[in-house]
Amino acid sequence: MILNPESEVLKTLSKSILLAARTAPKAKGVDDIVTALVEKPDIEVLASTMEKLADEKGAGFAFLKRDAANLRNAGTVVLIGVETSGAAGLNCGACGFETCTEMLNRKKVEGDFRGPNCMLKYVDLGIAIGAAVAKAKDFCIDNRVMYSIGAAARVSGLLDVDVVFGIPLSVTGKNIFFDRK
Repeated sequence: MILNPESEVLKTLSKSILLAARTAPKAKGVDDIVTALVEKPDIEVLASTMEKLADEKGAGFAFLKRDAANLRNAGTVVLIGVETSGAAGLNCGACGFETCTEMLNRKKVEGDFRGPNCMLKYVDLGIAIGAAVAKAKDFCIDNRVMYSIGAAARVSGLLDVDVVFGIPLSVTGKNIFFDRK
């Protein structure tokens, strides 16, 4: 008899969650989404980086330490990011520039994320993340989308993309990612 075998399947289901992100619709059919399944040693790298960022950023960023504790208690975590390959060529202005060429020629700002980027790439990222958390819900896996994990992935050098979010996953009797103090 195997007691509580549900946690053994989490890594396999995580790959299906990333599959949902991969197959989500993309603007103009261009897939700039990058996905990753974080392994245990890298979870500690992310959590430590989140704590370091909290100290560096100061007041208002204590939530990074709380999120680091959540991350350490997660069964696993997936990363979903976007590494933009260009712009949609619509000159829509949503990026804050009059033309796509003007935005593309602008020096990129490096911070927790890298930008500016084509707004449609951000929409693609949002759709991919939405598809992933919907699949996690279908599997009854507790999850939460976290900016903090994505920022730590970029700052630590674990994932070199423009924008990334982390989704910690857990299979326990209570969702550990809510009711946080």
